Amino acid sequence: MKLNKALNIIKLGGRVIDDENKLNMLLHAISQQSDPCVIVHGGGDQVTELAERLGVESTFINGRRVTDQASLDLVTMVLAGIINKQIVAKLQAYGVNALGLSGADANLLLSNKREAQMHDFGFVGDVKAVNRNVLIDLISNDFLSVIAPITHDGNGQLLNTNADTVAYEIAKALAHQYQVNLYYCMDLAGVYEDVANPDSLIETLELNVYQRLKAEDKIQQGMLVKLENCFDALTSNVYQVVISNADNIAHTLQGEKAKVTTIQLEEVKNVSEKCNHFINTPSVYDCHPS
Repeated sequence: MKLNKALNIIKLGGRVIDDENKLNMLLHAISQQSDPCVIVHGGGDQVTELAERLGVESTFINGRRVTDQASLDLVTMVLAGIINKQIVAKLQAYGVNALGLSGADANLLLSNKREAQMHDFGFVGDVKAVNRNVLIDLISNDFLSVIAPITHDGNGQLLNTNADTVAYEIAKALAHQYQVNLYYCMDLAGVYEDVANPDSLIETLELNVYQRLKAEDKIQQGMLVKLENCFDALTSNVYQVVISNADNIAHTLQGEKAKVTTIQLEEVKNVSEKCNHFINTPSVYDCHPS
């Protein structure tokens, strides 16, 4: 199977959403890419801020938002509305024909409502299918999709969904059509051996090193799911996964050297063997369960 050209999937998170200068810089770098891009964004801080202004109580369990009906209304307003359209407008100003979408639009992201176990997180979704053909058509027609992490269950119910997971599921779904580079933008420059030591940035994080750090409780709770997704993406034929902040990802996209963390399953010794495996693995993502 011959792959099309490279595709950059950039997940915007952290304070970059609230920092107009950094956001503009990164979006400008994205606008200069010759390869197609897809953006997935979060924006939880703005949801919390609006909730406070409107007097709607925000509840969190272990750092995760509990999404009741009032919170779901706010999340949809902020993520699929304000933030999504602001990013689209900025990209249009840079000459990019951007299109803002939620997971409900064009049946892009179908999810199951998460079942209550120890805690009930409310209207929270776990992605079960990605309609990759919609994204392929948009890419083929030179649209840059800007995706808000609001999905649906197929029965009329919207669901709040983790943006990191949405980016990872989309990357996996498109990895058999494109050489996918997945970028996670956050506040830190990458993954650190010791978060308190700025000189301990891990520039190449291999699976065995991650497992050691996890066993030693050196990986912060908020990074565990992100890193598990990163390694799973690589096993699903995503070509490359990079974690860093807005400045460094912008430099990387522009072909400049920058300090980032690149995720690797293992030390690459035989590039041609890796590429052959990548190319010859069949696709399972024509809107099938993930």
